[in-house]
This record gives sequence, C-alpha cells and structure tokens, in this order.
Amino acid sequence: MIPYRGKGWFEMIYLLEDDINIQKMVLFSLGDNNMEAMGFTAPHSFWNALEKRLPDLIILDIMLSEEDGFTILNKLRKNEHTSRIPVVMLTAREDEKDLVSALNDGADDYITKPFSLLSLIARINAILRRCQNKSRMQQDILSSGSIVLDREKHTVLVNAKPVFLTLKEFDLLASLLENRGKVVTRKSLKENLWKMDTSVESRTVDVHIRSLRRKLGENASTIETIRGIGYKIL
Repeated sequence: MIPYRGKGWFEMIYLLEDDINIQKMVLFSLGDNNMEAMGFTAPHSFWNALEKRLPDLIILDIMLSEEDGFTILNKLRKNEHTSRIPVVMLTAREDEKDLVSALNDGADDYITKPFSLLSLIARINAILRRCQNKSRMQQDILSSGSIVLDREKHTVLVNAKPVFLTLKEFDLLASLLENRGKVVTRKSLKENLWKMDTSVESRTVDVHIRSLRRKLGENASTIETIRGIGYKIL
C-alpha cells in the first residue's frame, strides 16, 4: 500500500493496480492535482482499507492476483456501503466486450493502457463533479412520506399538491426534515431560525409548529411533540 498526499488535498482516491510503476505514476499525478490517494497491489489490502475508510473514487485494474477487477466491481456494487462509489476501470484489455461488461456492471468509466495522465485526471474530475452535483441536488430535496420540500425552488408539496408556507414555517419544516428521526430542541430551533433574537419567546416556536401542522393537514401527525424538549419529524 502506497499513500500519497498532495498539496492541500480534497478527495480520497483508491488505486488497485499491481504494476508498481503505473501505480507510482498515477499516485503522483493525483497528488499533484490536490487529491489524496492510496495505492494497493493486491485485493486483500484494498478490502482491508475499505473497512477503515471509504474513498470518493476507485481506480480499478482488471487483471489482478487473488480476484479480477470484474469480480471486485460486482462486490462493490452489491455492498450497500460501496455501491455508490464511482469506479474507473484502468486496464490493458481493449476488447469491446470487456468495455460493455464493465459499464453494464456499474463502472463509471473505462480507460485502456497506455493512457494519458492528463486525460485520466480530467475524466476523474468530471466524475467527481457529477457526484458532487448529484449530492448537492439530493441535499436540496428533503422529504418525509408525502411531504417534499425543495430548497432551491422554495416549494413544499404535500400529497403532490403545493402548500404555501411563510418563510419561518418553511425554515422550520426544513430544520425538522434535515434532522428526520431526531429530536430538535425548542432552544436550537429558536437560536437557528431567529438568530438569537432575545425578544423571541420559546412559545413562538410552538405557535409556528401549530400553524405548520394546520397547513400540513392530514400529515400534521408527522411532526411529533417531545414533551419538555422539542419536536421530531417521523
């Protein structure tokens, strides 16, 4: 296992490649592009590392000892903890059947050797940007049952019908949805939504909760009162 840390890294990349020269070259290039990278020559050390930390992206050779890249890719996609990690296949095999098989099995890209380091970095950056944008979009959409809140559009749908909330009601619902399943205290709601305004009384939160429940109609019971503490959305 070879660790390489670049100049102010952001992402963690795992590289499973048994050719040590290629591995060193790719790791150096990743580090030089502000990515933290770890290289592995054997699958068992790669699997051990996954148990300790999940990477942002995996670069995977196909022809390996112990088990081949296709087997590893299938295992990654079947595991709930690794199924969404983007995988780039890096291989000397140019057969179109291998390319189609890899992409059908869930690989995000397929690069054949010899390859350009500049092209590899560009394609990795493109995949990471797509993943970041997707993650950002998912964070913008909050939901619980038939309640769907869209931060970007500033809309709330209940049973697929729009519900019009005041700004504070919208922020209140967003705070509860962000912490779905967890108790949010009245104190934290007051501090976060009213920004420590000392003129705001604790019962102001309760008044807004009542108004929010009324607008949610038959979904009002989704917001649960935790007596003496705060609220929780189911």
